[in-house]
Amino acid sequence: MNCGFCKDKENNENNKRIIIETKLSKVFPSNQPIVLGHTIIIPKRCVPNFEDLTINEKNDIFELMTKIKLSLKNSFNCKGFNHAWNENIIAGQTVPHFHLHIVPRKKGDDGIYEYEPRKFLYRPNSRENSPNQELIKIAQIIKNNL
Repeated sequence: MNCGFCKDKENNENNKRIIIETKLSKVFPSNQPIVLGHTIIIPKRCVPNFEDLTINEKNDIFELMTKIKLSLKNSFNCKGFNHAWNENIIAGQTVPHFHLHIVPRKKGDDGIYEYEPRKFLYRPNSRENSPNQELIKIAQIIKNNL
C-alpha cells in the first residue's frame, strides 16, 4: 500500500487543511466525508497500526480527539460521534498509516444512524471526494472553534 498521508509531504493536500497539529500528530477533514465535519487524526510518524504507536503518540492522539470533538460540537451542533480506525487491508485499511476517524453525528444528517459495522464502514452508495477548497473552509470553521 502507498501512504497517501506521507507522499509528497511538502505538497500534500492534507497539509493545506490542517485544523490543529502538535509535535506528534495532526488533524484534518476527511476528503471523503461521511457527514460534514468528518475529521481524521494521524500521527506524524508513519506507522500502520495502533499497536505500533508509542504511548506518547497514543496520548497525543486522544488529547487531540478531545479537543476536536469539542470544536465539532461548537461548529456543527453535533450530538454524538462515531470513532473508527481500520487495521490492515482485510479490515478495509486503504492507507498504511494509522488514522482515527472522528465522525460527528446529529439528527437528520446524511450518514447511517444504526450502528451495523458492515453498513457503516462499507456504505452501499459511493462517496465522492469533496473539493479541496470546500475542505479548507470546513477546516477553518473547526479551527475557529478550538
